[in-house]
Amino acid sequence: MFKYANIFILLLLLVFVSCENLDKVDNRSPLEVVLASEKPNIKRVMDSLQNHALQIKFTQIERKNGNISFKDFDFQVDSSRYFYPASTVKFPIALLTLQKLNRSELTMLTRFYVEGDTIVTSFGNEIEKIFAVSDNQAYNRLFEFLGQDYINREMALKSFGPIRISHRLSVPDSDEITTVPLIAYQNDSTTLNLANTINISAQPLELTDIQKGIGYIAEDSLMDGAFDFSLKNYYPIETQHRFLKTVMFPEKYSLDERFDLDQYQLDFLYTVMSSVPKKLGFDGETYYDGYCKFFMFGDTKENIPEHIKIYNKVGDAYGTLTDCAYIQDEKNNVEFLLTATIHVNKNGIFNDNNYEYDEIGFPFLAELGREFYQYELNRKK
Repeated sequence: MFKYANIFILLLLLVFVSCENLDKVDNRSPLEVVLASEKPNIKRVMDSLQNHALQIKFTQIERKNGNISFKDFDFQVDSSRYFYPASTVKFPIALLTLQKLNRSELTMLTRFYVEGDTIVTSFGNEIEKIFAVSDNQAYNRLFEFLGQDYINREMALKSFGPIRISHRLSVPDSDEITTVPLIAYQNDSTTLNLANTINISAQPLELTDIQKGIGYIAEDSLMDGAFDFSLKNYYPIETQHRFLKTVMFPEKYSLDERFDLDQYQLDFLYTVMSSVPKKLGFDGETYYDGYCKFFMFGDTKENIPEHIKIYNKVGDAYGTLTDCAYIQDEKNNVEFLLTATIHVNKNGIFNDNNYEYDEIGFPFLAELGREFYQYELNRKK
Protein backbone atom coordinates (compact mmCIF):
# COMPACT_ATOMS: atom_id res chain seq x y z
CA MET A 1 0.00 0.00 0.00
CA PHE A 2 2.88 2.35 0.91
CA LYS A 3 4.49 1.62 -2.46
CA TYR A 4 1.34 2.62 -4.41
CA ALA A 5 0.98 5.79 -2.35
CA ASN A 6 4.51 6.80 -3.31
CA ILE A 7 3.78 6.14 -6.97
CA PHE A 8 0.62 8.24 -6.75
CA ILE A 9 2.52 11.13 -5.16
CA LEU A 10 5.20 10.86 -7.84
CA LEU A 11 2.58 11.01 -10.59
CA LEU A 12 1.02 14.08 -8.98
CA LEU A 13 4.43 15.77 -8.87
CA LEU A 14 5.03 14.97 -12.54
CA VAL A 15 1.64 16.43 -13.52
CA PHE A 16 2.34 19.55 -11.44
CA VAL A 17 5.76 20.04 -13.01
CA SER A 18 4.36 19.48 -16.50
CA CYS A 19 1.59 22.02 -15.93
CA GLU A 20 4.10 24.49 -14.53
CA ASN A 21 6.26 24.09 -17.67
CA LEU A 22 3.22 24.56 -19.90
CA ASP A 23 2.67 27.93 -18.25
CA LYS A 24 6.19 28.89 -19.30
CA VAL A 25 5.74 28.02 -22.99
CA ASP A 26 6.47 31.09 -25.10
CA ASN A 27 3.57 31.47 -27.52
CA ARG A 28 4.82 34.74 -28.95
CA SER A 29 5.55 35.05 -32.66
CA PRO A 30 9.17 35.37 -33.82
CA LEU A 31 8.58 39.07 -34.44
CA GLU A 32 7.22 39.61 -30.94
CA VAL A 33 10.21 37.82 -29.42
CA VAL A 34 12.80 39.73 -31.44
CA LEU A 35 11.21 43.16 -31.01
CA ALA A 36 10.96 42.60 -27.25
CA SER A 37 14.74 42.28 -27.10
CA GLU A 38 16.53 44.31 -24.44
CA LYS A 39 19.43 44.92 -26.81
CA PRO A 40 19.93 48.73 -26.85
CA ASN A 41 20.04 48.89 -30.65
CA ILE A 42 16.52 47.48 -30.84
CA LYS A 43 15.07 48.91 -27.64
CA ARG A 44 15.85 52.54 -28.49
CA VAL A 45 13.81 52.21 -31.68
CA MET A 46 10.94 50.28 -30.10
CA ASP A 47 10.74 52.88 -27.33
CA SER A 48 10.17 55.64 -29.91
CA LEU A 49 8.28 53.86 -32.70
CA GLN A 50 6.38 57.00 -33.66
CA ASN A 51 9.64 58.50 -34.94
CA HIS A 52 10.81 55.72 -37.23
CA ALA A 53 8.06 54.56 -39.65
CA LEU A 54 9.21 51.00 -38.99
CA GLN A 55 7.91 48.17 -41.18
CA ILE A 56 9.12 44.55 -40.98
CA LYS A 57 8.24 41.36 -42.79
CA PHE A 58 9.79 38.05 -41.69
CA THR A 59 9.36 34.60 -43.26
CA GLN A 60 10.19 31.28 -41.67
CA ILE A 61 11.13 28.56 -44.16
CA GLU A 62 10.29 24.91 -43.61
CA ARG A 63 11.76 22.06 -45.64
CA LYS A 64 10.17 18.63 -45.25
CA ASN A 65 10.31 15.66 -47.60
CA GLY A 66 11.61 17.83 -50.42
CA ASN A 67 8.84 20.40 -50.02
CA ILE A 68 9.26 24.06 -49.06
CA SER A 69 6.67 26.07 -47.14
CA PHE A 70 6.61 29.62 -45.83
CA LYS A 71 5.19 31.19 -42.68
CA ASP A 72 4.98 34.98 -42.81
CA PHE A 73 4.95 37.50 -39.95
CA ASP A 74 4.32 41.25 -40.32
CA PHE A 75 4.98 44.28 -38.15
CA GLN A 76 3.30 47.53 -39.24
CA VAL A 77 3.49 46.47 -42.91
CA ASP A 78 1.24 48.82 -44.84
CA SER A 79 1.54 49.37 -48.60
CA SER A 80 -0.59 52.49 -48.34
CA ARG A 81 1.97 54.16 -46.05
CA TYR A 82 4.78 55.59 -48.18
CA PHE A 83 8.51 55.32 -47.58
CA TYR A 84 11.22 56.22 -50.07
CA PRO A 85 12.68 52.94 -51.44
CA ALA A 86 16.01 54.43 -52.55
CA SER A 87 18.34 51.85 -54.12
CA THR A 88 16.10 48.85 -53.45
CA VAL A 89 14.50 49.64 -56.83
CA LYS A 90 17.74 48.53 -58.49
CA PHE A 91 16.80 44.91 -57.79
CA PRO A 92 13.81 44.75 -60.17
CA ILE A 93 15.71 46.79 -62.76
CA ALA A 94 18.54 44.21 -62.73
CA LEU A 95 16.04 41.35 -63.11
CA LEU A 96 14.11 43.08 -65.86
CA THR A 97 17.37 43.68 -67.74
CA LEU A 98 18.18 39.96 -67.60
CA GLN A 99 14.69 39.11 -68.82
CA LYS A 100 14.87 41.59 -71.71
CA LEU A 101 18.29 40.22 -72.70
CA ASN A 102 16.83 36.72 -72.63
CA ARG A 103 14.25 37.80 -75.20
CA SER A 104 16.74 39.45 -77.55
CA GLU A 105 19.98 38.79 -79.43
CA LEU A 106 21.93 40.52 -76.64
CA THR A 107 23.56 38.79 -73.66
CA MET A 108 25.05 39.73 -70.28
CA LEU A 109 28.44 39.86 -72.03
CA THR A 110 27.26 42.33 -74.68
CA ARG A 111 29.27 45.56 -74.47
CA PHE A 112 27.37 48.83 -74.84
CA TYR A 113 27.38 52.51 -74.04
CA VAL A 114 24.68 55.10 -73.53
CA GLU A 115 24.73 57.83 -76.15
CA GLY A 116 26.73 60.75 -74.76
CA ASP A 117 28.34 58.60 -72.05
CA THR A 118 32.10 57.95 -71.97
CA ILE A 119 31.82 54.50 -70.36
CA VAL A 120 31.78 51.32 -72.45
CA THR A 121 30.59 48.46 -70.28
CA SER A 122 28.56 45.25 -70.38
CA PHE A 123 25.14 44.45 -69.00
CA GLY A 124 26.66 41.89 -66.66
CA ASN A 125 29.16 44.41 -65.28
CA GLU A 126 26.43 46.93 -64.53
CA ILE A 127 24.37 44.33 -62.67
CA GLU A 128 27.45 43.37 -60.63
CA LYS A 129 27.95 47.02 -59.65
CA ILE A 130 24.31 47.32 -58.60
CA PHE A 131 24.62 44.54 -56.04
CA ALA A 132 28.26 44.94 -54.99
CA VAL A 133 28.31 48.69 -54.29
CA SER A 134 24.79 49.89 -55.22
CA ASP A 135 26.12 52.04 -58.07
CA ASN A 136 23.63 54.72 -59.16
CA GLN A 137 25.03 55.18 -62.66
CA ALA A 138 24.81 51.44 -63.30
CA TYR A 139 21.11 51.64 -62.43
CA ASN A 140 20.67 54.67 -64.68
CA ARG A 141 22.27 52.93 -67.67
CA LEU A 142 19.94 49.96 -67.30
CA PHE A 143 17.03 52.36 -66.78
CA GLU A 144 17.77 53.84 -70.25
CA PHE A 145 17.82 50.30 -71.65
CA LEU A 146 14.40 49.48 -70.21
CA GLY A 147 12.36 52.69 -69.93
CA GLN A 148 9.65 53.43 -67.38
CA ASP A 149 6.77 51.91 -69.33
CA TYR A 150 8.49 48.54 -69.80
CA ILE A 151 9.51 48.42 -66.14
CA ASN A 152 6.05 49.17 -64.78
CA ARG A 153 4.21 47.00 -67.30
CA GLU A 154 6.33 43.93 -66.64
CA MET A 155 6.17 44.32 -62.86
CA ALA A 156 2.39 44.69 -63.01
CA LEU A 157 2.05 41.53 -65.12
CA LYS A 158 3.73 39.46 -62.40
CA SER A 159 1.39 40.66 -59.62
CA PHE A 160 4.18 41.14 -57.09
CA GLY A 161 2.14 43.92 -55.52
CA PRO A 162 2.00 47.70 -55.95
CA ILE A 163 5.06 49.36 -57.47
CA ARG A 164 5.84 52.45 -59.53
CA ILE A 165 9.29 53.25 -60.97
CA SER A 166 9.38 56.79 -62.30
CA HIS A 167 12.92 58.13 -62.24
CA ARG A 168 16.68 57.70 -62.42
CA LEU A 169 18.89 58.28 -59.39
CA SER A 170 21.13 61.24 -58.49
CA VAL A 171 21.08 63.00 -61.87
CA PRO A 172 19.41 66.20 -63.15
CA ASP A 173 16.08 65.68 -64.95
CA SER A 174 15.88 62.25 -63.36
CA ASP A 175 12.22 61.87 -64.35
CA GLU A 176 12.75 62.66 -68.07
CA ILE A 177 10.26 60.45 -69.93
CA THR A 178 12.39 60.05 -73.08
CA THR A 179 15.17 57.53 -72.62
CA VAL A 180 18.63 57.94 -74.13
CA PRO A 181 19.58 55.54 -76.98
CA LEU A 182 22.11 52.77 -76.38
CA ILE A 183 24.78 51.57 -78.79
CA ALA A 184 25.61 47.87 -78.39
CA TYR A 185 28.62 46.05 -79.86
CA GLN A 186 27.71 42.89 -81.77
CA ASN A 187 31.43 42.29 -82.29
CA ASP A 188 34.58 44.40 -82.37
CA SER A 189 33.55 46.28 -85.51
CA THR A 190 29.75 46.08 -85.70
CA THR A 191 27.38 48.06 -83.53
CA LEU A 192 23.64 47.93 -83.02
CA ASN A 193 21.65 51.07 -82.23
CA LEU A 194 18.98 50.54 -79.56
CA ALA A 195 16.41 53.26 -80.10
CA ASN A 196 15.14 55.43 -77.29
CA THR A 197 11.56 55.28 -76.02
CA ILE A 198 9.05 57.92 -75.01
CA ASN A 199 7.29 56.93 -71.82
CA ILE A 200 4.20 58.02 -69.92
CA SER A 201 4.67 60.76 -67.34
CA ALA A 202 4.27 59.64 -63.74
CA GLN A 203 1.13 60.73 -61.93
CA PRO A 204 1.26 61.88 -58.29
CA LEU A 205 0.88 59.07 -55.78
CA GLU A 206 -1.96 59.36 -53.29
CA LEU A 207 -0.65 57.59 -50.20
CA THR A 208 -0.37 58.18 -46.47
CA ASP A 209 2.83 60.02 -45.49
CA ILE A 210 3.58 61.03 -49.07
CA GLN A 211 4.35 64.52 -47.70
CA LYS A 212 7.13 64.28 -45.11
CA GLY A 213 8.96 66.48 -42.64
CA ILE A 214 8.87 70.20 -41.88
CA GLY A 215 11.37 71.46 -44.43
CA TYR A 216 13.95 70.62 -47.08
CA ILE A 217 17.07 71.97 -48.72
CA ALA A 218 16.69 73.15 -52.33
CA GLU A 219 19.37 75.08 -54.23
CA ASP A 220 21.32 75.58 -50.98
CA SER A 221 18.34 77.20 -49.26
CA LEU A 222 16.08 75.89 -46.50
CA MET A 223 12.50 75.67 -47.69
CA ASP A 224 9.65 75.56 -45.19
CA GLY A 225 6.99 72.89 -45.52
CA ALA A 226 6.78 69.16 -46.13
CA PHE A 227 8.92 67.44 -48.76
CA ASP A 228 6.74 66.01 -51.54
CA PHE A 229 7.47 62.39 -52.54
CA SER A 230 4.38 61.95 -54.77
CA LEU A 231 6.37 61.70 -58.02
CA LYS A 232 9.12 59.50 -56.59
CA ASN A 233 9.66 55.77 -56.95
CA TYR A 234 7.31 53.55 -54.92
CA TYR A 235 8.28 49.99 -53.92
CA PRO A 236 6.61 48.91 -50.66
CA ILE A 237 7.73 46.16 -48.26
CA GLU A 238 5.07 43.66 -49.33
CA THR A 239 6.12 43.95 -52.98
CA GLN A 240 9.84 43.74 -52.21
CA HIS A 241 9.40 40.64 -50.06
CA ARG A 242 7.25 38.76 -52.55
CA PHE A 243 9.58 39.71 -55.38
CA LEU A 244 12.57 38.27 -53.50
CA LYS A 245 10.66 35.05 -52.79
CA THR A 246 10.04 34.44 -56.48
CA VAL A 247 13.72 34.99 -57.24
CA MET A 248 15.11 32.75 -54.49
CA PHE A 249 12.44 30.05 -54.78
CA PRO A 250 11.34 30.08 -58.45
CA GLU A 251 10.15 26.47 -58.21
CA LYS A 252 7.35 27.64 -55.88
CA TYR A 253 5.87 29.93 -58.52
CA SER A 254 4.35 29.48 -61.95
CA LEU A 255 5.98 30.95 -65.07
CA ASP A 256 3.39 33.73 -64.98
CA GLU A 257 4.44 34.68 -61.45
CA ARG A 258 8.20 35.03 -61.99
CA PHE A 259 10.62 36.46 -64.49
CA ASP A 260 11.67 34.68 -67.66
CA LEU A 261 15.28 33.83 -66.75
CA ASP A 262 17.38 30.82 -67.70
CA GLN A 263 19.49 28.87 -65.22
CA TYR A 264 22.72 30.57 -66.29
CA GLN A 265 21.19 33.97 -65.53
CA LEU A 266 19.84 32.78 -62.17
CA ASP A 267 23.22 31.36 -61.15
CA PHE A 268 24.89 34.64 -62.10
CA LEU A 269 22.27 36.56 -60.15
CA TYR A 270 22.70 34.45 -57.00
CA THR A 271 26.46 34.93 -57.19
CA VAL A 272 26.38 38.72 -57.46
CA MET A 273 23.58 39.11 -54.91
CA SER A 274 25.49 37.19 -52.22
CA SER A 275 29.07 38.23 -52.99
CA VAL A 276 30.84 40.85 -50.89
CA PRO A 277 32.44 43.72 -52.87
CA LYS A 278 36.04 42.50 -52.67
CA LYS A 279 35.07 39.21 -54.33
CA LEU A 280 33.79 41.17 -57.31
CA GLY A 281 36.97 43.23 -57.66
CA PHE A 282 36.14 46.27 -55.54
CA ASP A 283 38.42 47.77 -52.89
CA GLY A 284 37.72 45.95 -49.63
CA GLU A 285 38.73 48.90 -47.45
CA THR A 286 36.29 51.33 -49.01
CA TYR A 287 33.62 48.73 -49.69
CA TYR A 288 33.82 46.48 -46.63
CA ASP A 289 31.76 43.29 -46.40
CA GLY A 290 28.79 44.93 -44.66
CA TYR A 291 28.69 47.92 -47.02
CA CYS A 292 25.56 46.58 -48.74
CA LYS A 293 24.57 43.99 -46.11
CA PHE A 294 22.63 45.97 -43.49
CA PHE A 295 21.18 42.94 -41.69
CA MET A 296 23.63 41.33 -39.24
CA PHE A 297 26.72 43.21 -40.51
CA GLY A 298 25.68 46.79 -41.30
CA ASP A 299 27.24 48.17 -38.12
CA THR A 300 30.65 46.52 -38.46
CA LYS A 301 33.58 46.44 -40.87
CA GLU A 302 34.50 42.90 -39.89
CA ASN A 303 34.47 40.18 -42.56
CA ILE A 304 31.30 38.15 -43.02
CA PRO A 305 31.94 34.43 -42.27
CA GLU A 306 32.16 32.27 -45.39
CA HIS A 307 29.30 30.00 -44.29
CA ILE A 308 26.79 32.88 -44.10
CA LYS A 309 25.30 34.03 -47.40
CA ILE A 310 23.08 37.11 -47.69
CA TYR A 311 21.18 37.50 -50.97
CA ASN A 312 19.80 41.01 -50.80
CA LYS A 313 19.38 44.57 -51.99
CA VAL A 314 19.62 47.60 -49.73
CA GLY A 315 18.64 51.22 -50.06
CA ASP A 316 19.47 54.39 -48.13
CA ALA A 317 18.40 57.95 -48.90
CA TYR A 318 16.37 60.79 -47.37
CA GLY A 319 16.86 59.28 -43.90
CA THR A 320 15.33 55.93 -44.84
CA LEU A 321 17.24 52.64 -44.63
CA THR A 322 15.80 49.48 -46.17
CA ASP A 323 17.06 45.94 -46.66
CA CYS A 324 15.35 43.00 -48.35
CA ALA A 325 17.25 39.75 -47.82
CA TYR A 326 17.32 35.97 -47.93
CA ILE A 327 19.83 34.89 -45.28
CA GLN A 328 21.28 31.38 -45.36
CA ASP A 329 23.72 29.48 -43.16
CA GLU A 330 23.99 25.95 -44.54
CA LYS A 331 26.55 24.99 -41.89
CA ASN A 332 24.03 25.54 -39.09
CA ASN A 333 20.82 24.83 -41.03
CA VAL A 334 19.51 28.39 -40.82
CA GLU A 335 17.56 30.22 -43.52
CA PHE A 336 14.94 32.96 -43.51
CA LEU A 337 13.64 35.96 -45.43
CA LEU A 338 13.63 39.41 -43.85
CA THR A 339 12.60 42.81 -45.19
CA ALA A 340 12.57 45.98 -43.10
CA THR A 341 12.59 49.73 -43.45
CA ILE A 342 13.35 52.39 -40.83
CA HIS A 343 13.31 56.19 -40.98
CA VAL A 344 15.86 58.25 -39.03
CA ASN A 345 15.46 62.00 -39.53
CA LYS A 346 15.12 63.62 -36.12
CA ASN A 347 15.09 67.24 -37.30
CA GLY A 348 12.48 66.62 -40.01
CA ILE A 349 14.58 68.38 -42.66
CA PHE A 350 15.26 66.58 -45.94
CA ASN A 351 18.34 66.92 -48.17
CA ASP A 352 20.48 68.30 -45.34
CA ASN A 353 22.44 65.03 -44.98
CA ASN A 354 21.76 65.13 -41.26
CA TYR A 355 20.31 61.67 -40.65
CA GLU A 356 20.94 59.26 -37.75
CA TYR A 357 22.12 56.38 -39.93
CA ASP A 358 25.17 55.45 -37.84
CA GLU A 359 23.63 56.21 -34.45
CA ILE A 360 20.27 54.46 -34.90
CA GLY A 361 19.55 53.05 -38.37
CA PHE A 362 22.46 50.73 -39.16
CA PRO A 363 22.74 49.43 -35.56
CA PHE A 364 19.02 48.62 -35.52
CA LEU A 365 18.98 46.70 -38.81
CA ALA A 366 22.17 44.84 -37.96
CA GLU A 367 20.84 43.82 -34.54
CA LEU A 368 17.49 42.89 -36.06
CA GLY A 369 19.22 40.51 -38.46
CA ARG A 370 21.33 39.00 -35.67
CA GLU A 371 18.32 38.48 -33.42
CA PHE A 372 16.35 36.71 -36.14
CA TYR A 373 19.40 34.64 -37.01
CA GLN A 374 19.76 33.59 -33.35
CA TYR A 375 16.04 32.84 -33.12
CA GLU A 376 16.21 30.54 -36.14
CA LEU A 377 19.46 28.99 -34.94
CA ASN A 378 17.74 27.97 -31.70
CA ARG A 379 14.39 27.00 -33.22
CA LYS A 380 13.59 23.31 -33.29
CA LYS A 381 13.12 22.24 -36.89
